[in-house]
Order: sequence, then C-alpha cells, then structure tokens
Amino acid sequence: MILLSGLLPLLGVVLLHLATPTQAFYLPGLAPVNFCKKTDVSSTCKSEILLYVNRLNTEESVIPYEYHHFDFCLGEEQNSPVENLGQVVFGERIRPGPYKIQFLENQQCATTCVKTYKGDDPASNRRMMVLKKGISLNYQHHWIVDNMPVTWCYPLENGKQYCGIGFPMGCLVRSDGEGCPINSIYNQPMHYYPFNHVDLEITYHSGQSEDWGIQFGNSGRIISVKVTPKSIKHTDKENPNCLSTEPLAISENSLKAGEQLEIVYTYSVKFVKNDSIKWSSRWDYILESMPHTNIQWFSILNSLVIVLFLSGMVAMIMLRTLHKDIARYNQMDSGEDAQEEFGWKLVHGDVFRPPRKGMLLSVFLGSGVQVLVMAMITLAFACLGFLSPANRGALMTCSMVLFVSLGTPAGYVSARIYKSFGGLKWKSNVILTSIVCPGVVFSLFFVMNLVLWGENSSGAVPFSTLIALLALWFGVSVPLTFVGAYFGFRKRALEHPVRTNQIPRQIPDQSIYTQPIPGIVMGGVLPFGCIFIQLFFILSSLWSSQIYYMFGFLFLVFVILVITCSETTILLCYFHLCAEDYHWWWRSFLTSGFTAVYLFIYCCHYFVTKLSIKDSASTFLYFGYTAIMVFLFFLLTGTIGFFACFWFIRKIYSVVKVD
Repeated sequence: MILLSGLLPLLGVVLLHLATPTQAFYLPGLAPVNFCKKTDVSSTCKSEILLYVNRLNTEESVIPYEYHHFDFCLGEEQNSPVENLGQVVFGERIRPGPYKIQFLENQQCATTCVKTYKGDDPASNRRMMVLKKGISLNYQHHWIVDNMPVTWCYPLENGKQYCGIGFPMGCLVRSDGEGCPINSIYNQPMHYYPFNHVDLEITYHSGQSEDWGIQFGNSGRIISVKVTPKSIKHTDKENPNCLSTEPLAISENSLKAGEQLEIVYTYSVKFVKNDSIKWSSRWDYILESMPHTNIQWFSILNSLVIVLFLSGMVAMIMLRTLHKDIARYNQMDSGEDAQEEFGWKLVHGDVFRPPRKGMLLSVFLGSGVQVLVMAMITLAFACLGFLSPANRGALMTCSMVLFVSLGTPAGYVSARIYKSFGGLKWKSNVILTSIVCPGVVFSLFFVMNLVLWGENSSGAVPFSTLIALLALWFGVSVPLTFVGAYFGFRKRALEHPVRTNQIPRQIPDQSIYTQPIPGIVMGGVLPFGCIFIQLFFILSSLWSSQIYYMFGFLFLVFVILVITCSETTILLCYFHLCAEDYHWWWRSFLTSGFTAVYLFIYCCHYFVTKLSIKDSASTFLYFGYTAIMVFLFFLLTGTIGFFACFWFIRKIYSVVKVD
C-alpha cells in the first residue's frame, strides 16, 4: 500500500498532463544549426545542407543493407560521420548522400548520376538483380538532414496524413496488378518501377521575429524535410525532363545480349518558409502522425490503473492475513498450544535450507542485479531526454556501457548469496558470474553476426567492433566483477532469523494449485499484463522502423512491473509456505521469471501477424535477437521476484516467536 500511495500522485500528474492541450515536444539531440545563403556564409551559419543516407531495411526481412549495396549514386565516402558504439551494433551505416543542396537555392531536375546496365555484362546483371530484389522486398530508404529524418508523407483512408521516416526504393506490380498504390500509372503487371527521382521540400524558420534570427542575421533553421519519390523515364540523359509522367518500367526478365538500360537519377529541391513552427517543435509532426499513438496513450493508462489497483488489493490481503497470523502465533502460550503450529510456521526449520544448484542461482541473481540497475539508470536518462531518438545510438551505447560498468554489484550480490548458501568455491562463483550470462548473450550475438556476414549485410558488426566488445567485457566487466566478489566474500554470511534443522522436513502431498509448475505459470500472467501494450511499440521500433519516444510511460510501466513481480511472487510464496512446501528459492526466481516466456510467446505472435518475413536467415535472426531479449528479461524479472520473496520471508520469520 505504501508503494501504491506513492504512485498515485505520479498517476495524477500523468492524467493532468494528458488533459492539458498539447505543447511543443522537443527531443534534445544536437544544438540548432543556422543556415544562410552562400553569399552570407560566416562562422555563425553555413550554406551547404548535407544529406546523409543510412542503411535500407524492410518489414519483409530483418537483414539490412548499406546504401551502396543497391548500386545507387554515391557521395564522398571520406566525409562519413563518426558512428558511436550503439549505432554500429544496431547496424546503422550513415554515409554522405550524392545530393548537392545550398540553403534557399531551389533546384529543378538536377542530375545525380547515370547507371548503365548491359545484358552481356555479368556484373551488370548481378547489380540489376540486386536492385530488383530490393524493390520486390520493399526495402526503405532512411535519409537524414540536420539530424532530422527525411519523411515521406501521404494521406490515409481516414483523411489524415501519415509521415513515415522511410520511403521505398521502388515498387513491383504483381501479376494481379497490385503492389504499387503510390501512383495509378505504375500499373504494368510484373514490372519494376525504381524511384529514380525525388522531390525534396525543405521547410525552414526564418527567425525574423526571434532573438537568434536578429543575432545571426539573414539565416534560417530547418524544420522539416519531406520527400516525394517518383519513377520517371528520362529519354535524354543530358537534359532530363522531370515533368514527364511516363514512368521507368523494368521487366522482370533479364536484359538480353546487346540490350542496354540506363537509369538516370535526378532530384529537385524546393524551400518553403514557415515561421509558425519553431525549431524546438520540429519533431511534432512526425510523432503526432504515428499510427495508433493517441489511442494507445489511454490504453496504456487504463492498463496501468488496473494493475495498480490489483497490486493494491494483493498488498491489502497479504498485510491483513499476515497480521492475523503473526498475532495468533505470538499470543500462543507454552504447552499444548505451542504444539498446534500450522501453516508457514511449521517449516521454520527448513525455510532457509540452501537450495540445489545454489551456484547457478547466485550467478543468475548477480547478473540479474546487473541488468536491473542498468535498466533503471537507462530509463532515468531516457526520461530526462538524454537518450531521445534525436541522439542516435545513445540508448544502445548507454545500455552497453552501464552493463559493463556494473560488474561490481553483480559480483557482490552473487558472492553474498552464494556465501549464505554455505558455498566454498568462491573462485568458481566469481568466474561463472562474470562469464556465463554475458557469454550467453555474446555467443548468440556472434552466431547471428556470422549469418549477417554471410548475407553481406550492413547489420554485421565489423571485426574490430567485436574485439572492442570483448575488450570491454574482459578488460572492464570481468575485473569489476572480481572486485565486487572480493568485497562480497569478505562480508560475514547473511544471518537468517531462524536456525535450519539438520534433518529436512518431509513435504506433504500438494494440491494442483500448490504444485510448482502451475504456480510458476500463473505467476507470470499479471506482470506480463502490464507490459504487453508497450511491447507493441518497442517491437515496432525494432522491426518496423517506428520511432519510440514514450520513455515516461515506459518508466512508469517499469515501476509497475517491479511492483507486480514482487507482490505476485510474495503471494504465491506465502501460499506455498502455508502448504508446508519450503522449496521457495528457485520457485521465487522462476515465478516472476516466467514472464519472459509470455514475452517470447508475444514476440512469436508479432512475428506471425505483423511481419511478412519468409526467408530462413531473417527468421533465424529474428528469433536469435528475441532469445537475447527474453534471456535478459528472464534475469531481470526473476531477480525482482527472488529478492522480494527473500525480504518477505526474512521479515515474517523475524517477527514470530520460534522455540
């Protein structure tokens, strides 16, 4: 109830925020950049607008490819920005685009390059096949200007406009005439339409009525960049006509010997002034147009309210029941009444008996604490805006750095728990704590990286980055784990409130409700119920190129998850103790940890219903990454449930009179 009452004011703040009019939503990343005409370039503004291209991906495959993989026009490679660790691990490959853009200089049908394909050239045929495959799988471009995603906006059936952060490289009209809804003139069955022309509309704020505009002179700040892709058949590559309505259609058949195909890539640039939108609000139109966002806010809130009150009810039942039990036990006189012990007090001599496989449990708990603290700090930074989508790769970088740096609490917790079990193999404990769980994650990641290498994907982490990750693991995380274990083993063993009998007590036959497996299966239902709505957004950001920005709600959901895991595990643990089953160590860990199994089932559901993946490599990669996520979530939730139950049992057995 204390936790519930503490969260109600926070819930009220969220409700008040949702009830107020929408304000500008600013995602902090880089500082504003001022642009000016080429003739007015100074130290405070620049005229050249750099357009960067990123990897291409699709919902029909989880294998991304670099921009040059599809034989597009290339920019100057030496001007590529430096990517952080998170960007490299996530597979981002940001490169300079081939487009030359100057501030306030409109361009009409400028030529980027001309790509020639010859039927009797095997290399040309291979490049054409790669291009066709990318179009057929609906691979999406992801461009960046001024640290803003270039968006493709189009109307929806409900009359609203949706602005996505990617746009297709082309479209394929299938044999039934479907597959290219962008334009009705793209209608030849079994023909590919590469989008070889883009119209770029750059909206800017002039700053005429702003302090920064007066300070920096005749300049502007970019608010948005929107793209409209087109397929145009240029008959004259020297003087292309971008007003032509005839699309470039490529047959599904390969080029014949002596046949030649030229694809002329062009672009147009148009600048639009808009002083009604401030630079700090420039992300709003992207976030507000995301599908299902508005209705999900209220769905999330409704789910959290239900979970909060369910948790409150559980807490009240537990407190009232335990209060009566403890009062009854402590009021018993010596003699016959003392022999009438029943329920959870009967197992006081066995409740702290060390479990089987105590070494493995202590290792899991140490790594679980590592993941738990990492998640808490990462979410706190994200709520403060330091890890917003504008700060690319920061979320992944922060998570990995924190995980590596938190080896000390992992070693300390594992050592304390293992020592309380009476374990003597301290060297094995610290080595396993520093190796087992990180090793499982790295092994899965390495195997999937081999698959990406085999597919020539941009998602494959370079060998140098793998060496850097190993250096962080063995050079930072492992030594810190040894340091934590050193202090953990130097501490005195945890003193339990009751002594453990030498002879284990026989456990009576259990009903189906107090059997281990039914309790474990039921234990994960409620915690999963408070996160499954957020899971849709998280998985969409991972696999469907959606922007995830609701870190405030995610933090609130995380708090509710901790409370729900704790109270559910305590409740089931109490029922098992009342049934005289004292094997609670592993059961408490697995009860809340079973939430990860429901997470895996939901990921399978998302794979079947939301994605169109068909190839075996993508399927293997999807479930490989899912396995990493599920394993870490298993450690997280299992650790929460264990320590909640551990605290609860020590508390109740310390306040009763035991002869």
